[in-house]
Amino acid sequence: MNLLIKHKWTLLGILLGSVAGYLYWNYVGCANGTCMITSVWYRSTAYGALMGGLLVNSFSFQKKNKSSGQD
Repeated sequence: MNLLIKHKWTLLGILLGSVAGYLYWNYVGCANGTCMITSVWYRSTAYGALMGGLLVNSFSFQKKNKSSGQD
């Protein structure tokens, strides 16, 4: 449970990215079926999950330490 709390932002990014990837496949997709990522729903969903996780991890959500030890 502590692991889920520690990585809650990453998991949220993965979840939102996978939903976005699935919606992209569903509404935009690939017209002729030759697209490597968007031709199949599970590839598009996995790619969206990867991008969502990486995007959220690029930001820092750690609490700042107010007492830096310098006066």
